[in-house]
Amino acid sequence: MSSSSSSQNFVSRSVIKKVFAKLQKEGDGAVVRRGISRSEQKLLDPFLMLDEFSVSPPAGFPDHPHRGFETVTYVLEGGITHQDFKGHKGTIYAGDVQWMTAGRGIIHSEMPEEEVNKGLQLWINLSSNEKMIEPNYQELSSSDIPKAEQNGVQVKVIAGESMGIHSPVYTRTPTMFLDFTLEPGVQFHQNVPESWNAFAYVLESGEGGAAFGSSNASPVSAHNVVVFGQGNDGVSVWNKSSSKKLRFVLIAGEPIGEPVVQYGPFVMNTQAEIDMTIEDYHYGKNGFEMAKYWRSQ
Repeated sequence: MSSSSSSQNFVSRSVIKKVFAKLQKEGDGAVVRRGISRSEQKLLDPFLMLDEFSVSPPAGFPDHPHRGFETVTYVLEGGITHQDFKGHKGTIYAGDVQWMTAGRGIIHSEMPEEEVNKGLQLWINLSSNEKMIEPNYQELSSSDIPKAEQNGVQVKVIAGESMGIHSPVYTRTPTMFLDFTLEPGVQFHQNVPESWNAFAYVLESGEGGAAFGSSNASPVSAHNVVVFGQGNDGVSVWNKSSSKKLRFVLIAGEPIGEPVVQYGPFVMNTQAEIDMTIEDYHYGKNGFEMAKYWRSQ
């Protein structure tokens, strides 16, 4: 047995909701499984969306704008090439992460590099006083992401802390993003700050699935989001498969507690701010000055 805290007196959060991420079309010919959508936003503040994407050329996510939040792209297979109107360009491959703060405005494209390209994209809200900051990037190659392993549990610490190791990523909205792999039959306990909202997304599981919250909880299979209640020490998980590894991401964050008004790729606090954003984008001002001239290559 392995644990991130003493399991003797560890009290796990319970599961309050499970959501199966169904396939839907997105972008230009891409397919996503949307695990978090608007119905989960209230439970999961500061998180706005989670997509597990699968895209092959010539499909992709061509030029599109964002304002008011951050996108975290974690490539699981293949590669994604990113370009934006600030001149930023690069490709992230399997195991790499791009943490993009859209801030006051960005227009970018995200296009597949190889035959099969899969990954996760998480949208994290920004507080009202950070929605109009300058855009910014943090890019981590797979080798930059701290990893730890003990007693049949491996973790990649994309943001936050686990097993005593910390990620170098700066999170404007305090966030934990952990990629766990558990060997068959193994259990694990991960601390999460009490006031934070938390969820897990199962990427791969065997025939018994995963049990979250208690060892006799009903099993959860791949492509399911598990939403945890608040309070208690953190999250407990058991790999119930006798033969296959369990892989899931555990994501948690400090709630912002502000109104959310979303219009597609724009997330602000009021409808008036959304109307202003649409106008700024349309007329190329207040952060969208380059919108008139820029097209990705």
